Amino acid sequence: MPDPYQTLGVKRDASADEIKRAYRKLAKTYHPDHNRGDAKAATRFAEVNNAHEILGDEVKRRQFDRGEIDADGKSRAFSDFGGSGGFPGGGAGGFNFGGGAGGNPRDIFSDLFRQFEGGPRDPFAGQAKGSGRRGPPPGEDITVETNVPLERVASGGAHRVTMPDGRTLEINVPKGVANGATMRLRGQGHPSPFGAANGDALVTIRFARHPTFGLEGNDLRVFVPVPVRDAVLGGSVRVPTLTGEVEVTVPAWTSGGKTLRLRGKGLPRGEQAGDLLVTLEIDLGPHDPEVEGFFRRRPG
Repeated sequence: MPDPYQTLGVKRDASADEIKRAYRKLAKTYHPDHNRGDAKAATRFAEVNNAHEILGDEVKRRQFDRGEIDADGKSRAFSDFGGSGGFPGGGAGGFNFGGGAGGNPRDIFSDLFRQFEGGPRDPFAGQAKGSGRRGPPPGEDITVETNVPLERVASGGAHRVTMPDGRTLEINVPKGVANGATMRLRGQGHPSPFGAANGDALVTIRFARHPTFGLEGNDLRVFVPVPVRDAVLGGSVRVPTLTGEVEVTVPAWTSGGKTLRLRGKGLPRGEQAGDLLVTLEIDLGPHDPEVEGFFRRRPG
């Protein structure tokens, strides 16, 4: 069996992702469904799968790099019996009956007869029997970000997501979901070119910018204008929240920039919720000669 790195066309220091991409590209090219009756393509397909069985498994890859197993994945520990009947490489007729003390020479002949009778072995055979072989890979995952309004974050519920391929999916946003949280939608990714399961869709939640509220952790901040008369004498103002307006009392002689804290009116997180920080801004309103005259009569 050829060197697995050469078979997949990757360098020996290739990353796991590079090996995976190379395998999928070659497996798709030489898949029997696309090359019916082509014995060379079938052989190449088997080689590609065999190479991926070794390089796609971190343990086997390290064993191969250290020379502990060969390109077929078989142990090299008993590959040379040294003087067994005078045949090169040990064993009768030059055959290697490797596999350690528990190896069975009949396996070699069984493999040979299968190749003579039916061509290359099915690269996915035995995968359901715990033989260590991997089945055909699933489709690629799709990653997408979606902007969720703060109102939906506060209440939870349905939200529509447009996928890169144009599909529209509906997700159920958990109440108080964290900014940057990722939801996995099983089977909503790319289809597998080998007939296996679809990949998944990974949807990352991003808080949409709000026209009224600023975000400070779980707290919200809002700026509310206060008429100068109410700032001096005291009064009340209407303050927006994520669930509607509330009336807030303004203490007498309130300076501009003063911040009032409304407990629990921010974004929920678990059993608790942040606060709403209400920063008051003095609003002079339309020109008022009475107010202007008052200050003119009291210079400084």
